Amino acid sequence: MKKQTRKVLSLFLSLTVAGSLSIPVMAADETTEGAQDGIVVLYTNDVHCTADDGTAYAAIAGYKAQMEQTYGANNVTLVDNGDAIQGAALGALSKGSWIVDIMNQVGYDFAVPGNHEFDFGMDTFLDIANNQAEYPYLSCNFLDADGNPVLDAYTMVTYGEIDVAYVGISTPETMTKAAPAYFQDENGTYIYSFCQGDEGQELYDQVQDAVDAARKAGAEYVVALAHLGEDAQSSPWMSTEVIANTTGIDVLLDGHSHTVEPSKLVANADGEDVLLSQTGTKAESLGKLVIAPDGTMTTELVALADVDATSQAYMDTDTFIKGIQEQYKAKTEEVVATSNVALTVNDPATGTRAVRSAETNLGDLCADAYRVMLGADIGWVNGGGVRADLPVGEITYGDIIAVHPFGNMACLVEVTGQQILDALELGSMQVGTAENGGFLQVSGLKYTIDPAVPTSVELDDAGNFVKVAGARRVSDVQVLDSESGTYTPIDASATYTLASHNYMLKAGGDGYAMFGAKNITILKDEVMVDNEVLINYITNELGGVIGEAYADPYGQGRITIRNTPVTYPDVDDSAWYADAVDYVTSAGLMSTTDGTNFTPKATVSLATVYQVLYNMEGKPAVETVTIPEIQDQWYSNCLNWAAEEGLYVPGSSVDGDSTVTRSLVAKIFADYSAWKGIEAPVGDSSIQENAPDYASIPSPHLEGMTYCYDANIMVGDQAGYLHPNGLLTRAEFAQVLSNFHAFAS
Repeated sequence: MKKQTRKVLSLFLSLTVAGSLSIPVMAADETTEGAQDGIVVLYTNDVHCTADDGTAYAAIAGYKAQMEQTYGANNVTLVDNGDAIQGAALGALSKGSWIVDIMNQVGYDFAVPGNHEFDFGMDTFLDIANNQAEYPYLSCNFLDADGNPVLDAYTMVTYGEIDVAYVGISTPETMTKAAPAYFQDENGTYIYSFCQGDEGQELYDQVQDAVDAARKAGAEYVVALAHLGEDAQSSPWMSTEVIANTTGIDVLLDGHSHTVEPSKLVANADGEDVLLSQTGTKAESLGKLVIAPDGTMTTELVALADVDATSQAYMDTDTFIKGIQEQYKAKTEEVVATSNVALTVNDPATGTRAVRSAETNLGDLCADAYRVMLGADIGWVNGGGVRADLPVGEITYGDIIAVHPFGNMACLVEVTGQQILDALELGSMQVGTAENGGFLQVSGLKYTIDPAVPTSVELDDAGNFVKVAGARRVSDVQVLDSESGTYTPIDASATYTLASHNYMLKAGGDGYAMFGAKNITILKDEVMVDNEVLINYITNELGGVIGEAYADPYGQGRITIRNTPVTYPDVDDSAWYADAVDYVTSAGLMSTTDGTNFTPKATVSLATVYQVLYNMEGKPAVETVTIPEIQDQWYSNCLNWAAEEGLYVPGSSVDGDSTVTRSLVAKIFADYSAWKGIEAPVGDSSIQENAPDYASIPSPHLEGMTYCYDANIMVGDQAGYLHPNGLLTRAEFAQVLSNFHAFAS
C-alpha cells in the first residue's frame, strides 16, 4: 500500500441527517483498501455505571452485534473514554469490578482511564487494568516516577490492509479529581503524573510524541481516545486545546465534561480540521465513528432506546447483567429512612446542577451528617461528592449510595482557622464562572462569597493549593457555637475540629493541599464509610425522617453569594484606590461611613486601625481590662485587646477617636506583623535614597516605616514622598490593608 499524504480539506463540509459532520482524511489513491464497507468505531464516555444499573450495556452489545453484521466483525471496534466504573451502587459495592465484568461481556476493545477510574485507589485500578479487564487501557500521559507510560500509549489495529492507531489521553485533572495520595508514595512524594506541567505544553508534547510514533509505525489514521472535556475549568487541558496544539490526529473521541457533541470540527496546529465528539453521560447514547472506504470520517450519536432488544447479543448481555444485579439488589432496595421533603443537587428554578457552586438542602444534610456523627465543630463535604437527589417518601440504601458512591471514609481532624479560611477560598475560586467539584457544602459554618473579587488562589502544576496571593473573595466567616446556637467570627489562629472524609482531609483531594496527613491532627481515622455516615445521621439523629428543616432547596442560608459587587457613589471605578476599597469591603474589614458612602478622603482614627486588627484576629475575648477609663467607648474591646497583647501602650489619656499619621500606622503594622510571627520582608532598605522626605520620619516610627516600605505596604506617592506626618485617609488605609494582605499571604 502507498504511503498516504494528507489531502487539503474541502471547503464544503456536509451536515448529515444524523447530526454528524464528515471530512475527508488521509487517503491512498482516493480509496481505502481492506475494509470493504468501511470501519466502525463505537464509543462511550462517562457512563458512571449507567442510569439503569448497567442495563444500557445490553443495548450497546446489541448495537455492536448489528454493526458487526453490517460491516464485518473484524471491522468494528468498541472503546470507552473513561469514568465507567464509578457512579452508582453497581460500582460502589464492587469497587468497579462488576462494571468491568459487564464490559468484558459486551466485548470492549480498548478503554482510557478517566479520573474516576482511580476512585477506589491506585492498587484497585492497576488490578483492574492488569488482571480483571479483558481489554487494554491506553494512556500516553499517565507516567511513572521515571517518566515512562504506565499503560500503552497507543495500540494499532489492522482492518484488512488499513492500520488505525488508537492513542489514549487522560486528563491531568486526575491529579486532583482523584485523591492526590493515590499518586504519591508513603512520604508524600509524587510517583505518578499526567503531564500536567508547563501550562499545557507538557501534555501537548506527550500527545504529539505518541501520535508521531503511531504514524511512524505505519498508522494511516489516528483516533485519539481522550478523557479531557471541553469545560473551561479544565484549561489548558481541554480536548480543543490539545487538538489546537498538535498535528496528526484525525478524530478525537472525548469524555470528562459530559458534553453531548455529535460532531464538531476543531482546527489543529496546521489549521487542518479534526473531528471531535462526545456522548454525554450515563449511556444517554452510543457514539459511532465511521471511516468510509473513500477515507471520509463521520461521527454521530445513536439512541440506545432504539436498539433491537430481541437480538441474541442483547439478550445474552441482559441476562448476564441481571445475574450481577441480583447480587446486590436485596441490599440496595432495603428502606433505610423516609423524607418529607425533596432534597436536591440542582437549582429548582433552572434545573441545572447547583451543588458544585452554591448551597443546596442536600448539601446541608450531608455536611450536617459529618459534623454531628463525628462530634465536630465544623463539617463539610465537597460538592462533587454529592451525586444524586433524594426523593420524597421512602429512601433506600441504593438511594444513599447514589448520593455518596465513592466509598470515602469519615475522619475527624484538628485544623487551624487559617486552614479553614484557605480551604473556603479554594472551594470558592470558580463561583460565578464555572462548576467546581471541590466547592464546599458546610455545617457549623457560615460564609459569604463575592464573585466580583477575582480569585487570587495560586495552584501548582498538579492543581493543588499553594497560597492565597491577594484579595479574598470569601468573607464574614462564622463558626457555630453548638451550645448557644449562635455564630461568632472565625479565629484564624485558633484550632477547630473538622469532620469530612479521607479523600479531602488525608489525601488532599480536589487540590486541598492545606490538609493532607502531614498538615492535620487526626482525631478519628476512617471510622465510617460516607454513605453509612448519612444513613446513621438520618436514622439515629433525625429519627429516620428528614423533616421541614431541610425543606428549602437553596439550603439554610449558610453560604451567601453576592450577586453584584458592593459599589459606593463616592468611589470612582477608575480611582487609584478602587481595587483596595473592593478588597476591604468584600473582606469585611471596612464599610460605609453613613450607610451609603465610603468617604475615601476622610481621616482614619487610632481606634479604627486597632479595630480592624482586632476583627482580623476574630474578635478574641478580652481577658484583662488594661484601660478601664474607656470601658464605655465603642473601641474598648479593640484597644484593651491590643494593650493586653502588647500592641498598644496607652498614654496618660486615651482618645481612640484621635487621628493617626502614616508613620504611626506603619509602626502599628510592623509591630502587628512581628506579633503574628510574619517573616520580615526581604528588601534593600532603599527608603533613605528613594524617599525625598526620609529625614522627616519621626525616629520612634523609623523602623516601622522602613519595614512597611520594604514589604510594599506603604511606599509613598508617585514622586516617592512618604508623607510620614500626614494624616492617613480611609482610601490610603484601604490600600495599606490590601498591600498588607498581599505581603502576609
